[in-house]
Amino acid sequence: MKFIKDLREGERIQGIYLCKHKQSAVTKNGKSYENVILSDKSGNIDAKIWEPNSQGIEEFDKLDYIDITGDVSAYQGSLQVSIKRVRVAGIEEYDPVNYLPVSSKNIDEMYQELLQFISSVKNPYLNTLLSLIFIQNTEFVRSFKAHSAAKSVHHGFVGGLLEHTLAVTKHCHYFAMTYPEVLNRDLLITAAICHDMGKVNELSEFPMNDYTDEGQLLGHIVMGSEMVAKAADRIKGFPKSLESELKHCILAHHGEYEYGSPKKPALAEAVVLNFADNIDAKMETLKEVFSTVSTNDLSWQGYNRFFESNIRRSGN
Repeated sequence: MKFIKDLREGERIQGIYLCKHKQSAVTKNGKSYENVILSDKSGNIDAKIWEPNSQGIEEFDKLDYIDITGDVSAYQGSLQVSIKRVRVAGIEEYDPVNYLPVSSKNIDEMYQELLQFISSVKNPYLNTLLSLIFIQNTEFVRSFKAHSAAKSVHHGFVGGLLEHTLAVTKHCHYFAMTYPEVLNRDLLITAAICHDMGKVNELSEFPMNDYTDEGQLLGHIVMGSEMVAKAADRIKGFPKSLESELKHCILAHHGEYEYGSPKKPALAEAVVLNFADNIDAKMETLKEVFSTVSTNDLSWQGYNRFFESNIRRSGN
């Protein structure tokens, strides 16, 4: 099998890929064809079946593992596969590990590290809230550990949500230790751990890793705030002011209205959370961009919409 990231224009490929998307369409001339998205752990690629009723094109559905033969070409600046033959692969023919992008870090070890941060929160109300969500709710924990942090852009892999959350929490811990005069560490650490937990409901689990109906309608920021409210309601005497401050940090963690933030940061903790979230997202994006570029390659990598700039590695 040749991974998608290694495909090159002009070559014929044969291998098993996950069908992440399939949709019938019609050309301007009224000719039917199939739009397909092929996927493996290295990425996705658009594919087309121009003659879906021809010999060698067998029936398959979205989320099937399919054995395909096809030609790789370039279209509007991106690679595309023209599928010539296809069949559903038997379960013994493929290893799911090759089709799901997974964090390079140990997921259980990251979770244990996150638990240490939870235990370091001394405020009894915040500690109990974190315990209800991230320890006692075993179904949430299972999903949280398996989820990505995004459909694309950054941390778009199994364990990505946990990896991103832990990194943001570490950044916030540093700021709390550096600026204790203006930061409430317990509030900041709790906000960091909770800031993206709504993504468990915003995005479906792999192999789909796509927006749910609830995610499209509400988004993880609103859903995360609602999850805080529900947990706080279960804790007798949870201070309303503390609940509002924690929800504000979640609601403001994207920083700007144009980035989907319902509120701009109005607390020092919200300011720091926004910085920590932003820096980890951007550094992970750079890491993923440069992962396919050798350390000696100083060529420009093209315009990146996340940075709104053309980017490249720096010299040694």
